[in-house]
Amino acid sequence: MARIIISLLSAALFLFSVANAQFQFFEQMFNGQQQQQRQEPQNVPSDSNWYQSNYENAHCSNYLCPDTLACVHFPHHCPCPHPMYEEKFELGDGKMICVSKGGFKEGEAARKVELARKGLL
Repeated sequence: MARIIISLLSAALFLFSVANAQFQFFEQMFNGQQQQQRQEPQNVPSDSNWYQSNYENAHCSNYLCPDTLACVHFPHHCPCPHPMYEEKFELGDGKMICVSKGGFKEGEAARKVELARKGLL
């Protein structure tokens, strides 16, 4: 009789521990998701360590563009960092600049750069 009671108590304790483990698992899972949802993105630090490490680790046998870390043959082949908002304009001396599109039509930024170089703008 004592063995039956001990067996029943052992089975009940086992079932209780399994049920408790399941509840802890779900509680941690749902609380973890809530904590992740509450976290806001962090601001980028104000030091340049990320850029420096990427610049130093970049392999380029030609010219490494300082703004985009793109490897190109000549400096004036560098892409603009934000081509959706900037228009590339190649200067006559083998250099280039990126000019904000600012809502102008295609080629308008280049026209304004030329006017500025001539002192007309």
